[in-house]
Amino acid sequence: MESMEPRSSWTFVTNHARILAMILRDPEVRLRDLAASCLVTERAAQAIVGDLESAGYLTRGRHGRRNHYEVTPGTLFRHPAEGHHEIASLLNLLVDLDPPGRGPSPPADRDRDERDPGA
Repeated sequence: MESMEPRSSWTFVTNHARILAMILRDPEVRLRDLAASCLVTERAAQAIVGDLESAGYLTRGRHGRRNHYEVTPGTLFRHPAEGHHEIASLLNLLVDLDPPGRGPSPPADRDRDERDPGA
């Protein structure tokens, strides 16, 4: 049987959901860190934060020189099929999946000698 390539590259979780979960985890997260974790540009991360803010999913204020975000409680999914459910359960799941300060895992070091843990 021949292996088939995926028809498209898509994911179940959008960058909007990822960024909202990261903000829930760390309300003073930097745009630079949001972008790096989602593998998008800072401009794209800023646009996503703007989308979320204008749709009422979060508010933004300033604490000194840093932005401070607050996720709005009780917000619902946008699609009519899920529109009667709050997004809190999904966000909490995403927050639990990725511990703070941990972005995408780096590739394994294939050249490392497994017998020497200090290598």
